[in-house]
Amino acid sequence: MTLAAAALLLLSAPAAPDAAPARVVLEAQLAAWNRGDLDAFMETYWKSPELLFRSNAATTRGWQATVERYRKRYLSEGREMGQLRFEELEVEALAPGVAFAHGAWRLAFRDGKTAQGRFTLLLRERPEGWRIVYDHSSGE
Repeated sequence: MTLAAAALLLLSAPAAPDAAPARVVLEAQLAAWNRGDLDAFMETYWKSPELLFRSNAATTRGWQATVERYRKRYLSEGREMGQLRFEELEVEALAPGVAFAHGAWRLAFRDGKTAQGRFTLLLRERPEGWRIVYDHSSGE
């Protein structure tokens, strides 16, 4: 095969799926959390009764139930959202419009306490943009 033929094959091959849009969602999620904006944070999730959120032994189904779970856990009386950071973050495009992300989360609170755990996410490109459709987050 000539060099020109090989170059033509590469140019005509389908592009590899891109993980960048999924990374943008996670960056938006992190920024929203750290400014205490739960509503903007929840915009990164698929607003559907089919959203699936798993945490330790509990399963929450649906966007509204997930919002309520977060409000109770982080915004009820005497609680705070804290400052979130992701570590060991890996995002991989599995196919056009589908990405997989996993890593560790860490929360730091004003009183010096911390919380941490791991997460696995499935993101899909929806008509409204890229959204998290499955979240499995566990605390240590």
